[in-house]
Amino acid sequence: MAISRPSLAVLVLATVAIYRYILYPAFFSPLARIPSAHWSVPFSRLWILYYRSREEETPAVHEAHQRLGPIVRIAPNDISVNSVDGGIRTVYAGGYEKGTWYSNIFQNYGVMPMFAMPDHGPHSKRKRMLSNIYAKTTLQTSPSLSAVTRVLMGERLKQRLKEIANSGEPAEFYWLMAACTMDFVSAYIFGLSQGTDFIQQQELGAKFFTDYKARQRFQFWPQDLPLLTKWLGKLGLQFLVIPRWVNQANADLEALILEMCDKSEYVVNQGSREKAQENWPNVYAQLRNALLKEQQSCKDDVKVAEFVNEQRLAMASEMLDHTLAGFDTSSITLVFLAWELSKPENVAWQAALRSEIEGLQDKSDAKAIDNLPILQAIVQESLRLHAAIPGNQPRITPAAATLGAPGHSISDLPPGVRVQAQAWSLHREPTVFPDPEAWKPERWLPPSSKTPTTSPYATSVAFEAAQKEMGRWFWAFGSGGRMCVGSNLAMYDMKAIIVAVWGEFKTSVREGGGMVHRGGYVAEPIGKDGKFLILDVVSAR
Repeated sequence: MAISRPSLAVLVLATVAIYRYILYPAFFSPLARIPSAHWSVPFSRLWILYYRSREEETPAVHEAHQRLGPIVRIAPNDISVNSVDGGIRTVYAGGYEKGTWYSNIFQNYGVMPMFAMPDHGPHSKRKRMLSNIYAKTTLQTSPSLSAVTRVLMGERLKQRLKEIANSGEPAEFYWLMAACTMDFVSAYIFGLSQGTDFIQQQELGAKFFTDYKARQRFQFWPQDLPLLTKWLGKLGLQFLVIPRWVNQANADLEALILEMCDKSEYVVNQGSREKAQENWPNVYAQLRNALLKEQQSCKDDVKVAEFVNEQRLAMASEMLDHTLAGFDTSSITLVFLAWELSKPENVAWQAALRSEIEGLQDKSDAKAIDNLPILQAIVQESLRLHAAIPGNQPRITPAAATLGAPGHSISDLPPGVRVQAQAWSLHREPTVFPDPEAWKPERWLPPSSKTPTTSPYATSVAFEAAQKEMGRWFWAFGSGGRMCVGSNLAMYDMKAIIVAVWGEFKTSVREGGGMVHRGGYVAEPIGKDGKFLILDVVSAR
């Protein structure tokens, strides 16, 4: 019996579809050699999209690595690596491009900041403009930052903590840490008088943080399903996945940052750096002047006012990204650090830290603060176990890529494959970090240190070898050319806040049931009944 042409066409199409969507991805694709996190992974993105939509991707991928090894397939064209050699060293130090996952949502005022730029060239150009203002030597010798520290930590935060201690009532520490980091970061970027004052303006700060966090719950749709989100928007149905108030919340954030940028421009125009050092907009002025210098090198006649107006949204986009990312990540790390430090079993660490801080002659001296070994170890261990952004950091493979740890590598991967690593898994490699789920600052200290617990190292040689290997796997700030540009400021503001709190006060956990990490890109505490970490605060004097 002859087959009709329509039937033959249907048969051919069905055969092509079966090969393209089932046989090829499962058996013939180069990715078919990689173990799959779930049986459906070669054919569909549904497994990973399910966990991303629920902000549970990080633990799901981590569990897959524990079962299957250092390279795992998590979608038809997505893989995850958990190794240094053949992993983060190849992908991130190797300059793999970012793709569109970042630019899908990290666009402010319709303009991409440095963080979202998909290509290496534009990103490197912008980073060169800004890297010096965040350099450790710049921060440690900055009169402006010292003045900011004295006002924010020595006056405002100290007064707030005294009020809490005198009241006898416990304090919600997540919002307090967020207020501290937001005020700190915005003061360095825009100047103290142009930044926020959430340490003192508690209600205003609480509203800002609540709105900011609530909108993050809906980033999945435009980030991972941009075409669907755009299509729903054209039909006027986007509210089905993203509430209308989210757009207003984003607009309010943009308006706040734009206002601070405009105030900063006024200060720069007035040239008032020497009059009030703490009010100088360090980062804003650095970017503004770098862009202006670049423009002047291309044109002889540049009217500054016109140029600033043309670049107003581009500068605001960059400043918004630095401000929000800077305060958010540091506050998450600090609240988990406060939780660990305030547990009954860690009271000795809190005492050791306080004793070390008491030796400081000037608590606004950035270099002296940076040289405190117990403080460094406590911050380092908190960043390891409680990284603020422990989730996926996707990149795109070039042609003929080879990935995976030695003995588990896959070669000749095609271009355009999404490859990611996550700090959560890197920081829990048991051969590098023994007892990885335990908070142990002593792992970062030499055996000669006077620590509350026994050193895990028998000799200084063993310590140095362990430090070298842990340093290779430590990924709280990323690595390579796209490593966090503000990592030095983050370390400094966290340390300055810790010095201000535990140098003069003791804390203990009243309620910490909400201190469970969210499992998405950002890992803030999930909270419980609208609360996160409630601490009792008493004076140490």
